[in-house]
Amino acid sequence: MIEKKILLTDLNPIDFYGVNNRNFDLLTSFFPKIKVVARGAEVYVTGPADEIRLFEEKLEKVMKICRLKGALTEYDMEQVCLERIISAETGKVDMPNDEDYIIVYSNDGRAIKARTKNQKRLVKEYYKNDLLFALGPAGTGKTYTAIALAVRALKNREVKRLILTRPAVEAGERLGFLPGDLKDKLDPYLQPLYDALGDMIPAKRLHSLMEEGTIQIAPLAYMRGRTLDRAFVILDEAQNTSLGQLKMFLTRMGNDAKFIVTGDATQIDLPDKRNSGLVRGIEIVKNIRGISIIEFDRDDIVRHPLVTKIVDAFEEHEKRESREKRESREESELRKKDQNNKSE
Repeated sequence: MIEKKILLTDLNPIDFYGVNNRNFDLLTSFFPKIKVVARGAEVYVTGPADEIRLFEEKLEKVMKICRLKGALTEYDMEQVCLERIISAETGKVDMPNDEDYIIVYSNDGRAIKARTKNQKRLVKEYYKNDLLFALGPAGTGKTYTAIALAVRALKNREVKRLILTRPAVEAGERLGFLPGDLKDKLDPYLQPLYDALGDMIPAKRLHSLMEEGTIQIAPLAYMRGRTLDRAFVILDEAQNTSLGQLKMFLTRMGNDAKFIVTGDATQIDLPDKRNSGLVRGIEIVKNIRGISIIEFDRDDIVRHPLVTKIVDAFEEHEKRESREKRESREESELRKKDQNNKSE
């Protein structure tokens, strides 16, 4: 056990510590093995030498950010302590080289991390762009990773609202036969979004946030006519939108907003699959600066190992079915051509 004094040089302690010491208390909460006492511009630390050394490193990074920005937020503290690398020159956040970084914590304390190559790419692109498309098969964590980013943004007060939406398209079932009003009928369809949020926000808190409108889960049609400022908005199952619906959604983006669109072009539930606007919409906007497109693949599947095999089997079936239809069409055209030749 050693004791050390650290000086907050060239800093206003009030700006550094935050209102009621909230920023500083958050910083010290990441170091339960050491005792930290702040007296004005002096910080006294007692504890194991290796813990104090790590605390000093984090404190130095935070002080550089405070000098640059003139003040600190809880978000700054959390980013440093979760080992994000914050540039002292720009104050912007760059993702670490560490392959196992954390996005947010679940209700039971489990770290929710970007685990696969494209999940990590989604997180990296989030810092660079305001509109992202995440495309790929089921089980790749597209929506879950997007919701984790949204929850963290809300907790860190980067945005004031979190809005999750899906097109209200039936996937083989008939919602009209379900009991209740429109919300009651649609809630089961939106359940995957509730499930993801329920992992990251305690039930009572989630209910309160939804009651006050801070978190909204609604069908896509409810987005029409809105301008969404300082909002984190996720459109899930976008393969079931028409081109017009996708345009309507994208043009809802207001100032300081983040939009993520997720979808799987192989799981279109529209009566006519050709009406899906996702692929056509991406083709239209893909060259616009500030938009990023991340394509997930079977290597990103993080569900049960059988899911990968199931996805492969269905893809093989679809290829075989497409090949058989093409061969049948070609044979039909040849027969028709032969008949025309004979009639001549």
